[in-house]
Amino acid sequence: MSKKDWGVDDSGDTYWFNDKTGEVEYGPQSMGIDRIGPFKTAEEAAHAKETLAERARQWAAEDEEDSY
Repeated sequence: MSKKDWGVDDSGDTYWFNDKTGEVEYGPQSMGIDRIGPFKTAEEAAHAKETLAERARQWAAEDEEDSY
């Protein structure tokens, strides 16, 4: 996915969730492997894991529909 898919135009003006520390970061501060995002707001970044889980459920449902 690209940053455009997440609704973000400029990666410097974004928030990220650091999966290693559990902290929200402004801009890409930590190593990419530890970051989830980008997000438009700190609030969205704080809920990164829930967002990923929901998207995974949606993708699984789409895959299930496609298999028929």
